[in-house]
Amino acid sequence: MRSEAAVSWVPVKDLGDVRMGKQLSPASRAGAGQWPYLRVANVYEGRIDYSDVNSMAFSAAERETYGLLPGDILLNEGQENLMMVGRSALYDGAPGEFCFQNTLIRFRPGPNVVPEFAQAVFVWWRANAVFAGIAEKTSISHLGGSRFGALLFPLIPVAAQRRIVDALNSVTELERGIEASIAKFHNVRQGSLLASMESVASRRPAAGWARVPLKDIVPSAEYGISEALDRDARGVPVLRMNNIQSARIDADELRYCPVPVPSKLFLRRGDVLFNRTNSMEHIGKVAMWRDELPSATFASYLVRLIPDLQRVTPEYLVEWLMHPLVRQRVRSISTVAVQQVNVNPSRLRELEIDLPVDLAEQRRIVATLEACDEQIGREEEELNKLRELKQGLVDDLLSGRVTASGVVA
Repeated sequence: MRSEAAVSWVPVKDLGDVRMGKQLSPASRAGAGQWPYLRVANVYEGRIDYSDVNSMAFSAAERETYGLLPGDILLNEGQENLMMVGRSALYDGAPGEFCFQNTLIRFRPGPNVVPEFAQAVFVWWRANAVFAGIAEKTSISHLGGSRFGALLFPLIPVAAQRRIVDALNSVTELERGIEASIAKFHNVRQGSLLASMESVASRRPAAGWARVPLKDIVPSAEYGISEALDRDARGVPVLRMNNIQSARIDADELRYCPVPVPSKLFLRRGDVLFNRTNSMEHIGKVAMWRDELPSATFASYLVRLIPDLQRVTPEYLVEWLMHPLVRQRVRSISTVAVQQVNVNPSRLRELEIDLPVDLAEQRRIVATLEACDEQIGREEEELNKLRELKQGLVDDLLSGRVTASGVVA
């Protein structure tokens, strides 16, 4: 690596304080001196979510040791997904307001390292599988404080670090603008959904609408296959719950069934897949099959809803199942098992659905919502392009192919 100034390769541990957080224990859960702490679930790439914070006991000395200061960088120490190990963010809260758990590594930069520059390097390391390469790989991959501390950091003069940070921040501002636009269109879509399906929240169905048990218009609900799956693409592609994303089928990360599948369990265009078991957050995820692959089947923790096309369009059925009030009703009929919840398809089909009698009106509602989706898709495409450009800029800056002074001049 080169830069606009000479680079020294220095172990991370020599440039600041590397520390693992406090381990959660039964005693700390109930002990005196409860104090909020951050954990893996709070640390995303480039941001910290403070909305769901747990507490455990910290003594005054432990709060001194594990208390966070502005400019500290938190990294995910362990993740099931190897490529998520090392996901990092800058702490921007008040001094000592939060401590941190041992599922995180804290790097507190010394005077020779600009925190934002260090975090940019860590993001670059994760994207280029540096963290994945040193992680201890078990059922959960662990980065390890000592392995992280031994990595050689590209140390350049502080002034050069700041110029690189300024260059990256200029792109980040554009990124935040597109993110705000996407959030606005999501709000518009949600408002359109609630307005067009106002009957769902009414005591009586609106004029021209019907309110009937779901089983009247979805005469069939079928479980998928329960065969053991593998990664051998010679088998039959099998959709799982992770293949339902934002009401669409995501055909990445497929698994395959190595044995023949009954023809009746192959998906047909217009089938609606409903996620019947998972955490409460993910229960009820739904999407319509649009022939994303030449052929595919589905796993048993999904349910295939086959609508009566004379009464309801599958696209409208998906939108109805995504309505916030309907999501609440689905959760209310779920049963809690060990570490997950489950929705019985028979109980699901007892729920009452509100729908326009006229299929053309159903299509009009869906078309309005899909127009929002198209705009969101365009914005997300621009955001992805910008992020690719930003990653390329980071690569160029950290490799020395481009100097930060040239970028921000």
